[in-house]
Amino acid sequence: MTKPPRILLAPGLEASRIVTGLWQVADQEREGRVLDHAAAAAAMAEYADAGFDSFDMADHYGGAEQIFSRFRHADGQAQVFTKWVPTPGPMTREVVREGVGRSIARLGCIPDLMQFHWWSFHHPAWLDALREMAAMRAEGALHHIGVTNFDTDHLRVAVKQGIPVATNQLSFSLLDRRAAGDMSTFCLAHGVKLLAYGTLGGGFLSERWLGRDAPAEIADWSKMKYRRFIAAMGGWDAFQRVLRAASEVARRHGVSLSNVATRWVLDQPAVGAVILGARLTEAEHRADNLRLFSFALDAEDHDRLGHAFAATRPIPGDCGDEYRRPPFLTASGDLSHHLDALPKAYTATEFRPGRLRVDSGSTWETLCGYSRAVRVGTRILVSGTTATHTDGSVVSPGDAAGQAVYILDKIAAAMEALGGTLDDVVQTRIWLRDANDWEGVGRVHGRAFAAARPANTLVEVARLVGPYLVEIEAEAVVDAA
Repeated sequence: MTKPPRILLAPGLEASRIVTGLWQVADQEREGRVLDHAAAAAAMAEYADAGFDSFDMADHYGGAEQIFSRFRHADGQAQVFTKWVPTPGPMTREVVREGVGRSIARLGCIPDLMQFHWWSFHHPAWLDALREMAAMRAEGALHHIGVTNFDTDHLRVAVKQGIPVATNQLSFSLLDRRAAGDMSTFCLAHGVKLLAYGTLGGGFLSERWLGRDAPAEIADWSKMKYRRFIAAMGGWDAFQRVLRAASEVARRHGVSLSNVATRWVLDQPAVGAVILGARLTEAEHRADNLRLFSFALDAEDHDRLGHAFAATRPIPGDCGDEYRRPPFLTASGDLSHHLDALPKAYTATEFRPGRLRVDSGSTWETLCGYSRAVRVGTRILVSGTTATHTDGSVVSPGDAAGQAVYILDKIAAAMEALGGTLDDVVQTRIWLRDANDWEGVGRVHGRAFAAARPANTLVEVARLVGPYLVEIEAEAVVDAA
């Protein structure tokens, strides 16, 4: 095979099964370094000519979008996937179109896939952003919409809202196998393709590290990130067991260890394509990457790898959690200070000495004389909450589990405005219109309160006010400080 095969990610969106990722451009340009954009565009042309003609980038990947523009103006032909990564806040029509428009202006064209990343789902405006992007697509101002680092619960909410999500880009590798579970099940059922990055673990999944001691120092961002994944999956010894198994499979087929690592991900049924990073002008591995398609993993190979997996620990949480909750398995390490600085969805008001309250903006709050949440001393009490969006619409109509996801985000946002978190919750009460929805709602509750494990009551009621399937209230006790 002289070129990578192609796959239909969505109607009208065909791509190479190996997408060339340009995250490393940001690393190449950090600390004041300058990457020659003309030379990088020429290197991009070499990739495209060799059939590696799908490129992935983002608005914060250094000058990646500008490099693609140079390539395109030199008559380069390729697909471009980019990302919009806004700071949480109001996502009005103007804000969304301006943000997406900046990438379009830098690229000099409408991207084949515009992907969306959101830092904190506790801020509900992510739905407004995706709705506006869907409106742009309907107008022809965007071609296809994807998301990045969405967990299964929030991908579910987006899809159930009718957002035409073509892809979810996330971490997937021999080190991080989270996406093989609930995420793949959901994507296969709803026609969403996974774009897998990190398949080589920042370069750790290669012969270079087989039998080697753990590095004392790490120079590049990618390895900083995946060294944390190695620690989370059981440490260097567990990692070496996975490397040895992959090496044995590689020798059996006469390919590289990296080929085996990537082939394993590519064979996962929900994966549309893998994203392999490139350091433009510095190095290229196209010939070795093509060998991915010269062999197939069989039952013996999977058994060998599975035996090595058994000695590892699952990466905690769901896909994308590394960007939103500890342990922060990211290049920059601990993201807590960054996330704490993000705008809150709600604002607390002192209405009596020592008493705070939060309103979510619902007209019913003033009309019926209640608050979304109240803090008295160390207690926070959150009113019965439904999946009502800021514009009054119902989120995830007809889907109790999706409504529970949105409700618990709303409760978390109210808690945060009053100085608490979901980990402070000591009591929850759940009312269901149909008791048959208990398991889906219960599992959402279990994921949100895996650490706190509050006292809980769940009952079926004859009727809820409005077209809702579930309503939840909560109480928390926070530290006196």
